[in-house]
Amino acid sequence: MQLITIRMRRGILPVLLYAFLMPLFSFSLQAGTFLEPPQATVSGTVTDTSGNPLAGVNLVVESKNIGTMSALDGSFTINAGPDDVLIFSMVGFKTLTVPIAGREEVFVSMEEDVTVLGEVVLNAGYYTVSEKERTGSIEKVSSVEIEKQPISNPLAALQGRMPGVEVVQTSGIAGSGFSIQIRGRNSVRDLGNEPLYIVDGVPYDSSSLGEEAASGILLGRGFSPLNTLNPMDIESIEVLKDADATAIYGSRGANGVVLITTKKTGFSGTRVSIGLESGLGRASRTMDVLNASEYRLMRTEAYANDGIDPLPFNAYDINGTWDPDRRTDWQRELFGNTSYVNNLQASITGGEGRTRFMLSGNYHGQTSVFKGDYRNEKISGLGKVSFTSKDDRLSLQWSNNFTWNNNDLPANDITFLAISLAPNAPELYNSDGSLNWENSTWNNPLSRQQGKFRYNATTMVSNASLDYTLWDGFKARVNLGYTESHLKEIRTNPSTIFDPAFGIGSESSSAIHNTGKRTSWIVEPQLEYGLSLGNTSVTVLTGLSFQDRRTARLSQLALGFSNNRFIENISAASTTIGLADVNQQYRYQAVFGRVNVNHNGKYVLNLTGRRDGSSRFGPEKRFSNFGAIGAAWIFSEEPLLKEHVPWLSFGKLRASLGTSGNDQIGDYQYLDTYSFGIDQYQNSVGIFPTRLFNPNFSWESNEKREVALELGMLGDRIRLNAAHYRNTSSNQLVGIPLPATTGFSSVNDNLNATVLNEGWEFGLNAMIARSERFSWETSLNLTIPKTRLESFPNLEGSTFANRLKVGEPLNIAKVYQVNGVDPETGLYVFEDFNNDGAITSVDDREAIARLDPKYFGGFTSQWTYGKLTVDALFQFSKQLGRNFWSTGGVAPGGLANQPKEVLDRWTPSEPDADIQRFTAGQSPEARQSYRNYVSSDAGISDASFLRLKTVSLSYNLVAKKDNGLGCMLFLRGQNLWTWTNYLGLDPETQNSATVPPLRMVTLGTRFTF
Repeated sequence: MQLITIRMRRGILPVLLYAFLMPLFSFSLQAGTFLEPPQATVSGTVTDTSGNPLAGVNLVVESKNIGTMSALDGSFTINAGPDDVLIFSMVGFKTLTVPIAGREEVFVSMEEDVTVLGEVVLNAGYYTVSEKERTGSIEKVSSVEIEKQPISNPLAALQGRMPGVEVVQTSGIAGSGFSIQIRGRNSVRDLGNEPLYIVDGVPYDSSSLGEEAASGILLGRGFSPLNTLNPMDIESIEVLKDADATAIYGSRGANGVVLITTKKTGFSGTRVSIGLESGLGRASRTMDVLNASEYRLMRTEAYANDGIDPLPFNAYDINGTWDPDRRTDWQRELFGNTSYVNNLQASITGGEGRTRFMLSGNYHGQTSVFKGDYRNEKISGLGKVSFTSKDDRLSLQWSNNFTWNNNDLPANDITFLAISLAPNAPELYNSDGSLNWENSTWNNPLSRQQGKFRYNATTMVSNASLDYTLWDGFKARVNLGYTESHLKEIRTNPSTIFDPAFGIGSESSSAIHNTGKRTSWIVEPQLEYGLSLGNTSVTVLTGLSFQDRRTARLSQLALGFSNNRFIENISAASTTIGLADVNQQYRYQAVFGRVNVNHNGKYVLNLTGRRDGSSRFGPEKRFSNFGAIGAAWIFSEEPLLKEHVPWLSFGKLRASLGTSGNDQIGDYQYLDTYSFGIDQYQNSVGIFPTRLFNPNFSWESNEKREVALELGMLGDRIRLNAAHYRNTSSNQLVGIPLPATTGFSSVNDNLNATVLNEGWEFGLNAMIARSERFSWETSLNLTIPKTRLESFPNLEGSTFANRLKVGEPLNIAKVYQVNGVDPETGLYVFEDFNNDGAITSVDDREAIARLDPKYFGGFTSQWTYGKLTVDALFQFSKQLGRNFWSTGGVAPGGLANQPKEVLDRWTPSEPDADIQRFTAGQSPEARQSYRNYVSSDAGISDASFLRLKTVSLSYNLVAKKDNGLGCMLFLRGQNLWTWTNYLGLDPETQNSATVPPLRMVTLGTRFTF
């Protein structure tokens, strides 16, 4: 298989060429095959036009059988005479001819050849494929792009860079997760849409081990295991999207595949790299709330509207109890601290002959924006060794990645409190440093931070692969992998969270302890055979996959302590209650095969098949067959087009069709299961049934189709890509309602519900300018998705009735429809859909709000001038989202601050308003009207945004050829600017109860020697 790549400055092809071809050159030298002995030794260095060293450049003495390759730092040494001519060549760069002219040292700068920009090598998991000849949909982010972002979770590197891949950050708190959807949702279940993650050939489980303890501070499903991966150790991230690309992974690839490949081993000689990076971050957005005078006006008017005069004793904010002249910006006070981040990365690569190695270590530390001493620390190490036998028939690669992560956080997120506190609320601390309770007139927000949340996680990912060439074209391979994850969490709620005036002691303190362990191993033997039949090449790949995963988790609630100093010691508790005691095993096995046919480099055909078996289904339903076909026609290779359409440098039409399954239903779901109760009978804890046996439910089914067109024009300086995909998912795994007389509300089964997921993806890449000193390259990606629930029998009687509707997307909200404010009463008016004269949640929440993006994408641009490189990424999304009102809280007029939008409220003199009359909470009608309002379409509004996601400035201060030392300086920014009309903290997270993504700016340097 031909390996071709682009942007060879830091690509993997020079590494591969050097590693595999250099021994051949060495052998030729030792064998004495040169006919004309050289007269002298010539040395030098090869760089690109920006001064970056190029490894793996092929050097040949013209008209002589003499050659070598450049080393990792671009240096070379070759025997040649003073009148000889050197020819420098490498895929992705223009061939250069340089006369020696009597020199002993030759320094060469090679220019990129933009005519091969489409020929990057992609990792498709079990095989690699060139960009030119791929038939499937694969997107790639390289280490060059990853390293330019100050991130701690590798999924953040994908935001705005890939069509069809939507990545959303759930919170700005360190350790929180990212949700990722590859071409939308296929399953009606929220937990049935996760992609498959593969790290160096080893499946990596993205589900958290500690959901209970983290629920107060980390949203979603708790701590994200992907945070344990070090982005600086990653060589590339490939995302497989369509049937042709994912079918070889069978059911595991139903929702797409994310392939994470860590960096490779080194070359002859030793190279050391040290990177230092420090920076700071702040919350990227705050809400514009009422100032002190506006707040007093709201509160006074609210009591007047409710007919209350004089002001009651508990109106502390406006009756003189609290200082009326105090003015505090609570958002800045409570989550406006500066987060400091420090990152240290060091690596050493090298090796001699056929054995090469790589060692890498990283320290990442980041403080919190909350008030207090909170810190996230991560230490990781990566080791790799590769070996190739003398006859090049045997190769062995081994890698081990270990990460330790410790995160100290408050037990609760007080972001929403910071928005809602009155501007004149009391001081946080007394003069002696204790919490100020202001004579029990308020709940000090810092009391919620008396509780702590701390987790400690370790993760190891180990992989070994063995390749042996049995004979020419026939290879045997085995891939072995092992992962082990440990998690220990504790969340404390001491009695100090309560006002001391209540007299609540440590006997009311509590703590949640959670420990988890997950181990997994995989064995995948494979055979690959390639042959040539004239102008046709055929490659056959077949293999087996055996995987075993075991999960154990214990979560306990400890209550009652003699002293709060013992709160973290579970044995000191007077009462312990088991929250979860889980031991699960998941087994998976498969046989797979792939046939690739390439005729004349123009016609490519892929056939892929896989038979999967999963322990999550009954004995008679565990196995299922999946497959795909993919084809590509590289029509730019046709002689007619080459002759008559000279501006078309590349053109390809490709299509794919296939099926896959989905077993993301959880372990043991088909069995009768029982749970332990809390109550005791005669000193024994009883059990109760929680699930009915159903051996017949089986795989969800997913049919994928795609057609795509790829064009390159003007020597590939302009590249256009367009694709249309259509996924149909059926046989949905859901809970089927049962009569109450059975004792169960539902039973897990397959339902003939169908989800249609289709859309358009577009990509544009343009090399606007290219010269020796200056270059400008830009790219744009755009996705227009559309998801629709095609059918769902008896939806009205199912547990999904309140959140799904046939003919609508899966991601919708069924809400009341607000029809403005009644000018007579000053209260909201809602649509009475069943015309019964009452607004009820059962009959009148019929308005549909579609929360999927209408379109999303990203725009990148890179400018290079001499040694300076500037990169910028803009991310955008056109969408609706849940706004501040959907969070609930206190009705405008109550003892809580509000967005400035509430000033457009109803008054007798201004009856035409968007906001109902203020109420202090004493009017039942106004309170109920507001409760309906937060569950109406008013809680859904425009959440579109344009965000300057990343900016990177890099300056190559010293090239490595100077005194053997290389030095680069860089300045990086993340989430620097956001344009949006969103009513809330952040249009991406769409949750005003958590810290928005942080605006980060870091400064750093990297040394190589």
